[in-house]
Amino acid sequence: MKTVAIIPAGGKGARSGATAPKQYLKFLKKELIVYTLEAFQQNVHIDEIILAAESNFFGLLEKLKSKYKLTKISKIVKGGEERQDSVYNALKSSEAKEDDLIAVHDAARPLLPQDVLTNAIETAKQKGNALVCLKAKDTLLKGNRVVESYLDRDEVYYVQTPQIFPHHILMKAMKNAYENNFIGTDESMLVRRIGEKVNIVDGSVFNFKITTAEDIEMFERAVLEKQK
Repeated sequence: MKTVAIIPAGGKGARSGATAPKQYLKFLKKELIVYTLEAFQQNVHIDEIILAAESNFFGLLEKLKSKYKLTKISKIVKGGEERQDSVYNALKSSEAKEDDLIAVHDAARPLLPQDVLTNAIETAKQKGNALVCLKAKDTLLKGNRVVESYLDRDEVYYVQTPQIFPHHILMKAMKNAYENNFIGTDESMLVRRIGEKVNIVDGSVFNFKITTAEDIEMFERAVLEKQK
């Protein structure tokens, strides 16, 4: 059984306020996506990486692959209109066998800890799949400018990535979604829709997704701190 990482990197990053897609912004002279890819390159449990990106960035990605010795990148495929489309394009291009694991991870989560990634892969091998999540710590409520109700934080998690499923299960879930004109926000949602139980594993506060200008500032600080 091998583990293939799929990294959808086709997002335009409009909410970050940056002039370029956030995954290609440089931090200490290195593109954000390289930090993400290095987490998978360095993990002994990852056998292969497939990237889905806009075609006008293919040349840059090939240069980064060579410059940073990202030898596990096997393919760079065209991304789609939605994140789901990008993942599906990468999945279809994969030569993985039915029971091989597919680990989907956001390009804009560059600080994925190695122990979180390893634990997720090991859980998926033992239990069939794994969804990395961060347990809620704060008081949570529902409302629109005013409080309507409170949620039980003991039963609430923030969903992260990677999300790891056997190739045949993820493919079945993807095909079912398209047949029913459903666009999900992540892979676990699609897998749940076909009746599969999804196993939650521990995430990390460091594994945050860079979406806004504030997130970019947090990442900058984290990178600078690592260099001290």
